[in-house]
Amino acid sequence: MRGWQWLIGVVLIGGMTAAGYLWFAPELAGRAEPVATAPGPKSVVVEVRPVEFAAVRREIDAVGSLRSNESVIVRPEIAGRITEILFKEGQTVRKGAPLFRLDAAIARAQVEQARASLALSRANFERVADLLRKGAATQRAYDEAVATLRADEAALALATATLEKTTLVAPFDGVLGLRKVSIGDYVTPGQDLVNIENIDSLKVDFRVPEIHALHLTAGQAIRVTLDAVPGESFQGQVYAIDPAIDPNGRAVILRAQIPNPDGRLRPGMFARVTLLLEERKDAIVVPETALVPIGEEQFVYRVVDEKAALTKVQLGQRRESRVEIVAGLPRD
Repeated sequence: MRGWQWLIGVVLIGGMTAAGYLWFAPELAGRAEPVATAPGPKSVVVEVRPVEFAAVRREIDAVGSLRSNESVIVRPEIAGRITEILFKEGQTVRKGAPLFRLDAAIARAQVEQARASLALSRANFERVADLLRKGAATQRAYDEAVATLRADEAALALATATLEKTTLVAPFDGVLGLRKVSIGDYVTPGQDLVNIENIDSLKVDFRVPEIHALHLTAGQAIRVTLDAVPGESFQGQVYAIDPAIDPNGRAVILRAQIPNPDGRLRPGMFARVTLLLEERKDAIVVPETALVPIGEEQFVYRVVDEKAALTKVQLGQRRESRVEIVAGLPRD
């Protein structure tokens, strides 16, 4: 292939049997003795194969965990008593869908109070403004009317916001987990109510040794296998690399993403990750049995002018009893 060949080893080395002859002296009739042995040429039978050109992948194996694409625990911002639960555990929800309602009686009353105060302060402001134009009011009275109007507008906005927070909604599309409260529970700000997970795609967090740090880039492909899904693999891509190396394990933390359209994969699963650092599609590959180690160097035999020539080579990746030759052999 491509004009040259290498030898993978000697299959058989055979020697020619010694040739001779017997002669008989007249006085020694009936007795035979060898008087000469002439050595003959030796023959060597070898097996020759053409080199192979194949794709060679430089990969790193690691372990990691699956994470939700987005994950949050729904918590209230105000205290109150739960009056409605508007979902079933485990169901899929859309962004903005109402999940819980708290007792809003006090919040509604505060809104009405703020509206009444605002109406009064607006009317007072208009009167003072009219009197000021006629010269019958002072600038101070006008400024006080403006301040009161602004304060009442802010009070109404605050009361309205508080009323809106009595309804808790889904922050994004996802699947709801198990709720931790029931109707009638009195909840406080920051209390866990239910978790929501977006698992249309999943994140994969994993670590690789720092010696590979200079070869890591966003966009590199990964292959993920899971103990929970034997016999299958899932393809993904690295999209983020932590700029800081973890001093505890001297490792770089990477985050990749894999699709999960059917929802079979779940956050928290243990993942075995293979990261593809580099792929050479037309690399020279030979069986490991073709290598001839001499000291710390490696050689192979080439056929040059119908003779075996020992050639020093530099090795690359080893996969499945084959080894890549990165230097030492011509490509043509």
